[in-house]
Amino acid sequence: LGNIGIYEAVRIMLSYAKWRVRPSPVEETFEQWVMNRFGGRLYMHFFRSYTEKVWGIDPKEIRADWAAQRIKNLSLSKAVWNALTGSNDTSSLIEEFDYPRLGPGMMWEKVSDLVEKAGGAIHMKNEIVSVKRDGTRVTEIEVRDWGSGDSKTRTIKGDHFVNSMALDNLIDAFDPPPPDDVVAAAKRLRYRDFLIVTLCLRDRDAFSDNWIYVHSPDVKVARIQNFRSWSEDMVADTDTSSLGMEYFCNSDSELWNASDEDLRDLASAELEKLSLGRKENVVDFAVIRQPKAYPVYDADYRDALDVVSGWLKTLENFQTVGRNGLHRYNNQDHSMLSAMNAAENILGAKKDVWAVNVERSYHEDFVNKKEAKNLVSAAKPTR
Repeated sequence: LGNIGIYEAVRIMLSYAKWRVRPSPVEETFEQWVMNRFGGRLYMHFFRSYTEKVWGIDPKEIRADWAAQRIKNLSLSKAVWNALTGSNDTSSLIEEFDYPRLGPGMMWEKVSDLVEKAGGAIHMKNEIVSVKRDGTRVTEIEVRDWGSGDSKTRTIKGDHFVNSMALDNLIDAFDPPPPDDVVAAAKRLRYRDFLIVTLCLRDRDAFSDNWIYVHSPDVKVARIQNFRSWSEDMVADTDTSSLGMEYFCNSDSELWNASDEDLRDLASAELEKLSLGRKENVVDFAVIRQPKAYPVYDADYRDALDVVSGWLKTLENFQTVGRNGLHRYNNQDHSMLSAMNAAENILGAKKDVWAVNVERSYHEDFVNKKEAKNLVSAAKPTR
């Protein structure tokens, strides 16, 4: 409040009161959902510009599903109460949690070890060329092995199949293809790409947060990670810091196709512009591009997804899981849970993998105070 000034703080509170008294009667878009809970003025300051950075489209085109899924059980009154008292009954304001010493990749390295010790095999750098089916049963997949050096294709047969690749790629890979309406629906699903420019600086303590969300439209960076704040062991040299400058873009954009050196220069300049570091202190860098990092919740996605998921559910021995496999902007834990449900289904359970993170009880409007208290107390992180 001190930074934003008394005048603007009063305008924010009056706007909040206005929207609480006369909320939008419908909540079809992200903008409507947020304004009903935070007011128009705060939406303008903190939600609109960042959302436009992430998705590259007007928040009026983003469905309210995304907000209900990602900003669970949170409102302005709860945020203020948390700031004043430390009291917290919402997952959006978690202050402490366990984190793997060298990052989340440690979990999947351990899983790989367990699979191989149990007699399973993991094939890296294998591209799915086609998914063969006979009616409603998938019989085998054809893969191209890019790790072998000769990029040969081979066939893998199985009794059960679980997919986690993007649904548009999956539908395109089926042989024979699904009905025309399913193919057309899959092509309507959109994605947002992501790249991170990690800068190594001669500055041990750039800032104390583990990440910062950058709302300012004056820079392109949307989020900055401080890897040392996640874990001291994430940075090998104790005299340096490692900062991940995160950019959201499309794979056909100028930003995505810029050279690594140009991206380093951009990230360094923006870090200095934000007064978080000096570009002459950058001693090393790395760039990672991740296509289809985020499924887009635009005006067409729900109808298209219903068509695609409806057809996929007719397959007897095939399931799809994860963020891209469900076209759902899940956290990692929800993606893991969908895969665990799929594994249990193979063993005879009847769980709906599509229902993870969409239950009515997960959304603020359908959780009463007693239920919310029980959910949070059961979910407190181990200290």
